[in-house]
Amino acid sequence: GGRWKPGDEVLLLPTVSDGTCEQCQAGNEVFCPHFGILGEHVDGTACERLQVPERMVYAKPPALSWEEAAAFPLTFLTAYRMLTTRARLQRGETLLVVGAGAGVSVAAIAIGKHLGARVLTTSRSEAKLERARQLGADEAIPTEGFSGPVRELTAKKGADVIFDSVGAATVDEDLKALALGGRIVTCGSTSGPKVTLLWPRVFFKHADILGSTMGNSGEFEEVLELVGAGLKPVVDSVYPLAEVEQALAHLDAAEQFGKVVLRVAE
Repeated sequence: GGRWKPGDEVLLLPTVSDGTCEQCQAGNEVFCPHFGILGEHVDGTACERLQVPERMVYAKPPALSWEEAAAFPLTFLTAYRMLTTRARLQRGETLLVVGAGAGVSVAAIAIGKHLGARVLTTSRSEAKLERARQLGADEAIPTEGFSGPVRELTAKKGADVIFDSVGAATVDEDLKALALGGRIVTCGSTSGPKVTLLWPRVFFKHADILGSTMGNSGEFEEVLELVGAGLKPVVDSVYPLAEVEQALAHLDAAEQFGKVVLRVAE
């Protein structure tokens, strides 16, 4: 018998690691040579049953519904590590979240506000910009040519931290919108993996470009505490497991705001 018994309400840390290497023992699971993500490097959770190591199982916060509990771990852990461990966002700094509709971006807006930053965000959709304002974004601006408005809104200084999961389509504007000594932190490349940028902008701006993927167990425990502070994921829509293809088509259309959830059982 372990920590858990049938009927316990739990959620998963969606990372895969061996749990025995030097990095895992030090709490740096993201540096494990066998690191992976459920659903990306190994078969995912679109199934009725899943077998995982006990160390990946955590108590579900009572404040979260099952749909919210499914939407929470990956996006909030990813955004939390990006903004804290990697970008070291400080109270009073300006954070620009590029692409407001993505689940990880919704998490970044909420966490950025919780950390005391001024949060700006972008979207190609006016409806998503309005949703972002309702979530607490201080300014929400169209994605096209966003560096101009960002500089205007910051008295020409630019954003201290830019949170980007889009990649190729936005990295040029990111660098234009970045403050001197600013940090760009990225976890994705939804617009394509190959990036072209003006290298002098990086060194003349003393820019940090920071990569980040998921997070460690210690960071996950900190993220779960944010639920107690009232932070919750936004669930865009819920599909039954049998309609997984429709759910993926909805994602492909990029119309979602927040996470698309599969309901495995009633």
